[in-house]
Amino acid sequence: MSRIGRKPITIPSGVDVTIERELVTVTGPKGELSERVPRDIAIAREGEDLLVSRPTDRGEHRALHGLTRTLVANMVEGVTNGYQKTLEIQGVGYRAQLKGNDLELALGYSHPVPIAAPDGIEFEVPVPTRIVIRGISKQQVGEVAANIRKQRPPEPYKGKGIRYEGEHVARKVGKRA
Repeated sequence: MSRIGRKPITIPSGVDVTIERELVTVTGPKGELSERVPRDIAIAREGEDLLVSRPTDRGEHRALHGLTRTLVANMVEGVTNGYQKTLEIQGVGYRAQLKGNDLELALGYSHPVPIAAPDGIEFEVPVPTRIVIRGISKQQVGEVAANIRKQRPPEPYKGKGIRYEGEHVARKVGKRA
């Protein structure tokens, strides 16, 4: 039995979970998320908990068991607390600023790099070298953060670029005379 898959998902107060044949919808104080689930995986509500079960021990069912449980748990966490990722910008003249709800980055190119905020995502720039991305969908927050980082990934010689908070960039020694 999957260790992750068999753990019950506790539903906090103020969160409503609707389970249909192949769709799970979670509504909470921060918003609503829905996810399609495989038809073989069963999700049952018992009191204040959700239990995810699989029909057999075949490899595909075992893989989907833990995945489905984690996706539903992430939705419950997202509608109650939300998710956030923080990016750091390093480099002389590299900075970020908000233009309305969108983000504008100066990354050493001859032009500013605009990044539009998708629905459900909000940007915050507490200082010009730090970007905070917030949202209720863990997948969407991570994808937007990865797309921003892709604009100028950290390079190994001087360490300039956009990196995740706490990310270690392996530095290389440059050319020697």
